Amino acid sequence: MEACSLLVENVTVMRDFETIEKNMDLAVEGERILAVVKHGEREFQAKRVISGRGKLVMPGLIDSHMHTGQQLLKGLVLDAKPIIWTRIMLPFESTLPPEKMRLSAQTAALEMIKSGTTGFVDAGSYHMDAAAEVYAESGLRGCLSYSTMDEEGLPESIAMDAEQAVRETDLLYDHWNRQGNLKVYYSLRALNSCSDRLTELAAGHAKDRGAMLQAHMNEYQGEIDGIIRREGMRPFGYLEKMGVLSSRFLGAHSLILSEEEKEIIRTYQVKLCHCPFSNCGKAVPDTPDLIRRGILPGFGTDGAAHGGLSLWNELRIFRSVMNIYHGVPNKNPKVMPAELLFQMLFEGGAAAIDEAGHCGRIEPGYKADFITIHLDAGRLIPSGNLIHTLFECGEAGDVQDMVVNGACLMENREVKVLDEERIRFEAMEYMEKEGVGL
Repeated sequence: MEACSLLVENVTVMRDFETIEKNMDLAVEGERILAVVKHGEREFQAKRVISGRGKLVMPGLIDSHMHTGQQLLKGLVLDAKPIIWTRIMLPFESTLPPEKMRLSAQTAALEMIKSGTTGFVDAGSYHMDAAAEVYAESGLRGCLSYSTMDEEGLPESIAMDAEQAVRETDLLYDHWNRQGNLKVYYSLRALNSCSDRLTELAAGHAKDRGAMLQAHMNEYQGEIDGIIRREGMRPFGYLEKMGVLSSRFLGAHSLILSEEEKEIIRTYQVKLCHCPFSNCGKAVPDTPDLIRRGILPGFGTDGAAHGGLSLWNELRIFRSVMNIYHGVPNKNPKVMPAELLFQMLFEGGAAAIDEAGHCGRIEPGYKADFITIHLDAGRLIPSGNLIHTLFECGEAGDVQDMVVNGACLMENREVKVLDEERIRFEAMEYMEKEGVGL
């Protein structure tokens, strides 16, 4: 009898983006998957057993781009006049105190756990130590950044020069990188708000530490036009000139790309992610062409202010947009099949959190980051193709259990790592005090 730390017994397994196997046992030892075998084929002595009856195990969902600092803006940006970044989000983030950042992280962590998101990339904000404390406690696999900008005219509370901006990330990195399941990324919040000096420093410090570098890229036409006016070239061309692009760079959004920029992304093996609900108000990416070039973006929610942190919603929105924009004109109803979208979510997401080849599959040797889905939910039965049904009908509320790095964060929808009742109470108290909601 083989010893293991956790056993999910007699369960249906979604091994990857296209493979379903029934009546399986999933054994975990420590932080990694030990075995995935037919039920009863091998005997395991487990310290903890999760019943797989009526459940499906699948890789944990990965949010490749979210904003902890905007969690408390939920419901306050829909239908607002553009540009919401300068009119709403920047003023809000620049005045957010540490205790509210902590509440933001708590509500974000709770929402991600309950909806099946095991890993995420935070795009960067302020008071990130407060957020890091919460995320370390939550057990989620998180990649955190400090918001780095040095343009003139920023609110006084966040105004800083290039050296100070990067120093803040250095401090975050020194304190939190590799603490629990956390990593720290360097960032360029928005190229129009970053000087050449800041770009050089952020890229250099990231390279010295072997860290990823991320930036919002090609999200708005006005943003692109600003870089063209300033630099005489488009954003990815500018970063290539600055020598900062590599496979360690994550370009969030990346919607409006020229042919030259697509080739730059391919050449440097840059990581990308799309945020479908948020992006619908800006532009439609040419993702089919990116896929043809061997570029596999991940998916992000862009934070709760843009419609919550459920990646289930993002998948379906994206397929619908791709079908009407790319599929219908080309008479191709399978321009973005469900299997490909799950591949983007799992493998593109794993690349975004710097875990390519370690997360995104249910295979021996992979990190034990997975969730279970309640298959007996009425909306999931009957099913002629379980992957397609999961894509079309699966919802956050179907997630039953969550394991990250071998530790159980939620079991039968009971969150084990955070005080859900207290967090909900404090969130309601915040809404009453601030006069928001309802």
